[in-house]
Amino acid sequence: MANDVLQPKSTDKDRIQRLIQRWRNDPGATYQTWFLWEKRLKNFRSIRSGIAVVVDEIEQEKFGVAYRGSSLETIVHSIAEQKQIFKGADHAFLWKPKLRIPDIYENSANQKAFARLLHQCSCAVRVDDILEHINNLDALKIKGLGPAVANLLYFLHPTHIPPFNTAIVNGYNALTGAKVKLGSWPHFLAMRQGILDLNEKYRDMLSNDLGAIGGLLFDIGSGRYPAPPLDDSPTADMDWNVYLEAVRPLATPSKAQIQDGENERTHTEIQAWLRDIGKALGYDVWIAANDHKRLHQGIALSTGCLKTLPESIQSAKGAEATRLIDVLWLAPKSEQIVAAFEVEHSTSIYSGICRMLDLALNGNDMSVSTELFLVAPDSRENDIRGQLKRPAFSRITDLNMAWLPYSELEKHRDAIMRFGSGMKAIKEISHALL
Repeated sequence: MANDVLQPKSTDKDRIQRLIQRWRNDPGATYQTWFLWEKRLKNFRSIRSGIAVVVDEIEQEKFGVAYRGSSLETIVHSIAEQKQIFKGADHAFLWKPKLRIPDIYENSANQKAFARLLHQCSCAVRVDDILEHINNLDALKIKGLGPAVANLLYFLHPTHIPPFNTAIVNGYNALTGAKVKLGSWPHFLAMRQGILDLNEKYRDMLSNDLGAIGGLLFDIGSGRYPAPPLDDSPTADMDWNVYLEAVRPLATPSKAQIQDGENERTHTEIQAWLRDIGKALGYDVWIAANDHKRLHQGIALSTGCLKTLPESIQSAKGAEATRLIDVLWLAPKSEQIVAAFEVEHSTSIYSGICRMLDLALNGNDMSVSTELFLVAPDSRENDIRGQLKRPAFSRITDLNMAWLPYSELEKHRDAIMRFGSGMKAIKEISHALL
């Protein structure tokens, strides 16, 4: 493997210390919302017991040949409920019939090898033994059974095995300059060693439990925090300082938000979803001008999107407000805005509605047929409807404005991207506001 995968590149220690300190103090970052969450440690025992059930059922040939309804689904679902960084942990274990992966449902030998890994790691005391068991599994080259298994192993050995997902890999690569790839056990083990080195270097600010540094990498990789620049350019350092200062601590999430998981979504993540859906449907996509450089999973939101709006839109009345709408979909190679989306994650709904009105009522024929969507957590429905009762918004009844709940967007976005056409699917999962 290439050296730049095995060894993370050096960064300025003072800048990383500053980043970690700001992250630790942020009530909306994973350190306080997940790592210090009082229920986190209580879940270790139940998850370990669940892993033992999976092993026992496989050994007694009672596991079955499907993920749905299995003991593995139960335990992975429990892990996925561990707040932000394990969201989507079940994706790697879902059966993909066309690819026949992960190949532990139809292949009895592979299934037993999977159980053997879990059992051996449960009993292991020495870290070298854990790594040997992982390498033995990797040698079997079981299709689709990659480092996502580390999320199970983390709950067995949190001081030796870090959690794993796309955002954590992206965060590690951004922070160290490494080129770790998904789906590879050797790459995961190389990243693990790099994480241990970083954790040792900043131990006084992190923890022996690798969940802490895993949460830091997750927040970097998901775009909440920018990684320090890897070069010594004064300009790069200045830009990083600006981005870091722009991160504002979120309000402490309410009990209701924690319960339904809406605090795990971010404004930036929803914008990225809408961007990707729009591009998959064949539209040109515009990201709000002030969000072009905002990062999602280590990549600027505006990547692959329009750099400027068409001249007719820029010269229309209310153009400045239009430029700040979170996401616009335009008919390809035209000046027609097909849909506009304002993401109302936690900020005032009033300003978002005003921007939509400016677009709809600017007198430009190219915005007459634009579909308008307020995208918000399910819990904010009453807030949205309450705002629309204000006399200032009496013209709303004349417009094509709808509410698009996070839950509907999350549930259907993959299907829309694969099978959708035009605006029909988005309109189907949205709700009339009046």
